[in-house]
Amino acid sequence: MYDMKALYEATSVPHAVQLLQEHPQAQIIAGGSDVLIQMREGKRAGVELVSIYGLEELRGVTMEEDGTIRIGSLTSFSHITKDPVIQKYINVLGEAVDMVGGPQIRNIGTIGGNTCNGVTSADSASTLFAWDAVIEITGPEGIRRIPIQEFYIKAGKVDLKPAEMQTGILLPKKSYEGYFGHYIKYAMREAMDIATLGCSVNVKLSKDKRHLEDVRIAYGVAGPIPLRAEHAEAEGRGLEISEAVLERVGNKVLEDITPRDSWRASKAFREHIAKVLCRRALKEAILLAGGVIHE
Repeated sequence: MYDMKALYEATSVPHAVQLLQEHPQAQIIAGGSDVLIQMREGKRAGVELVSIYGLEELRGVTMEEDGTIRIGSLTSFSHITKDPVIQKYINVLGEAVDMVGGPQIRNIGTIGGNTCNGVTSADSASTLFAWDAVIEITGPEGIRRIPIQEFYIKAGKVDLKPAEMQTGILLPKKSYEGYFGHYIKYAMREAMDIATLGCSVNVKLSKDKRHLEDVRIAYGVAGPIPLRAEHAEAEGRGLEISEAVLERVGNKVLEDITPRDSWRASKAFREHIAKVLCRRALKEAILLAGGVIHE
């Protein structure tokens, strides 16, 4: 059923890097919720695998001294949803990954695997884009950290060089302090389905709760990779909150997104729901932040 050439089990991060150097054709397997399915379908026949599933140092959520939230790349979706640090500071991420598959997938699937796939439909990706997440990568040359916007190169491809692996996702304090967010996943079914479109919005309101001091809008499945709606963000930044502003920002996203036709939905339909989801997510984020929306 599973046609593989060899399976190597890493005992530490340096050991995993060493194995990847010794076996340059090998691919990493973590939870295996994607890799094993692809192998069963014959898409990775004769593959060499380096398992990192036993590396406990890559699991869990911690708060660093400078306020940065660190999520180990092997942290499961269910762990993220239940983690007290996530619930207190970036609960929207827990809500987003709670929409991935069913309970079995959420128990074994990892946030590192979800982002390293490079797919635009990953439920965690758009929310991490909205939070200005930083990706930590470990390899033969040591550790490097890059913004998540630079990590995604094209559909199915991320910035991992030979023998490198993702070891963490970092959320700097300046990215989440004072912000409130909401994520909406539109899918053909309510559960166990890939997103037709996903929209994640964060806002930071002025002290009087009347103006949008900052707004971040990110999408999945609105282009070949997850993206930020920069024109729409600039349109709303600094404005007094009103229903008209929600409409104005929502309409502006058409300057940022590049959806395509597929069997799940047409380009025109995705453009329509992109505007609708932006308005709804923006409204919910404002309400979570304590704002009041006037007519």
